[in-house]
Amino acid sequence: MAMSVGGGGEERPMSDINTTPLVDVMLVLLIIFLIAVPVAIQTIEKLKVPVLASEETQDKVENLLLAVVSTDAAGRSPGQPGYEGSSPNGECRVYLNNITPVDNTELAKQAFDRLDAIVKREGGATNMDPDKIPEVHIRGDVHVPWRCVAGAIYNVQIAGYPKVGFISTPVDPNG
Repeated sequence: MAMSVGGGGEERPMSDINTTPLVDVMLVLLIIFLIAVPVAIQTIEKLKVPVLASEETQDKVENLLLAVVSTDAAGRSPGQPGYEGSSPNGECRVYLNNITPVDNTELAKQAFDRLDAIVKREGGATNMDPDKIPEVHIRGDVHVPWRCVAGAIYNVQIAGYPKVGFISTPVDPNG
């Protein structure tokens, strides 16, 4: 602890930091790192990272595929000449099986009819194998407003589909 020596009769603590303990700690850490780094490097060289082949997931034929997009800034839908991509302020468009355009009521009805046919084919809801329950896979444009995707999710959940997933483009680990 540092104290000032001088006259005046009043003792006040100095506001200077005593750096001696700080230097001692730093020297100890430096010595520890000088010893630990060569040991860590030798250990890392012996480490072999496994290389695994990725497997594609097996889609069920019954899975419901949806593409969710919106009109562009000029109001054009996908497939029309001059379409410039989804706009955040555009009108929502949903495509059943990535091909057939449907509105909200058609989506709910067609999704329900499709799920109902699958359940009846399997012998009813009580006999349905959980692995055979179809899922909904949604592919959405990056610029589609969330309201469009949420509307599609809502409609397929109303139809009775318990699982909804999203399809994205995988990132190339080498690129």
